[in-house]
Amino acid sequence: MTSEKHSEYGRLNPMLAALEALVKCESPSEDLDACNDVVRLASDIATRVLGTPAEIRQIEGRPVFWWGAAQPDVVLLAHLDTVWPIGSFIPLWHIEGDVLRGPGVFDMKAGFVQALFALKGISGSVALVATTDEETGSHASRKLIEDLSSKAKAVLVLEASIDGKVKTGRKGTSMYQVHVHGRAAHAGLEPEKGINATVEIAHIITALASLENKEKQTTVVPTLLKGGNSSNTVPDYAVLDIDARSFSNDELNRVDAAIRALVPTHPQARIEIVGGLNRPPLEITSTLELYERAEKVAARIGMPPLGHASVGGASDGNLAAAAGAKVLDGLGAVGSGAHAANECISIKTLEERSAFLHEFIKDLLND
Repeated sequence: MTSEKHSEYGRLNPMLAALEALVKCESPSEDLDACNDVVRLASDIATRVLGTPAEIRQIEGRPVFWWGAAQPDVVLLAHLDTVWPIGSFIPLWHIEGDVLRGPGVFDMKAGFVQALFALKGISGSVALVATTDEETGSHASRKLIEDLSSKAKAVLVLEASIDGKVKTGRKGTSMYQVHVHGRAAHAGLEPEKGINATVEIAHIITALASLENKEKQTTVVPTLLKGGNSSNTVPDYAVLDIDARSFSNDELNRVDAAIRALVPTHPQARIEIVGGLNRPPLEITSTLELYERAEKVAARIGMPPLGHASVGGASDGNLAAAAGAKVLDGLGAVGSGAHAANECISIKTLEERSAFLHEFIKDLLND
């Protein structure tokens, strides 16, 4: 659907036009050229919406969008990278009634657009900062986020909502790779002379299941597995990715100690473990004050209560809270399907969520 057909949405037209351009500028985290393209495009859009372009910074070789104060009291935190490889989400842009589908539209280009339009007419110590490596762990942008957050009065994270609710809690995450080094041998002639790295990984996967704690909602999930070189060779090498999550730092530390204590069943196999804690939990102690304030703003402008929830996914809000900031997350799009083929947003909520954010920013700046 072309931007000319957006006229039925009235004042939403500029927001949809901006969002369409950003969604069609595909930006998987691993594609640095694509990430540079989307940040340049976002700066051009900022010029049209706010009258001035964004500064484009390079942090460890990755582009960062920065519009506003150099040391802001209020930080609007976003990201412009997505999980979708170029060409993997088809069609790129599709509207049916109130439902808009596209790669990264929910997570989280709509949130970025809402923030950009919320800044119209705002003056004061505020900045919109959008990184391009959030989906892969924020390794390059971590220090920037921590430094910004440690000096800010409030960090508002434009990640997508959960059924319209803001997010006041998130699990912390740990990410590991377990590398098993074995010994190759012919699988038919003399398998006994080999050390099977894939078998070793299988024992590790079984051991990981015992580390979960359903009562505390701690998960330890084996994800990507690679092993072997040919179908008739005892594998001499295998690697396993592990995703561990919990609302409790103590739980993450328990899991970390257990993973680092893994030993091979074969005395001559060797295990190498890479990784560790990626993002600490986002706890209610860091979010409750801003959430209560946000509800008061919503009530004042006649908006229904926002509601709040805790979720399993982590975000850069976790890093902001760990740096000491007051944080409120999930202020972005209303929709569903993050990282899934049904990723979509509700068009009618774009303007009202942006208008609420505008009032919330003004309220915070008036302290």
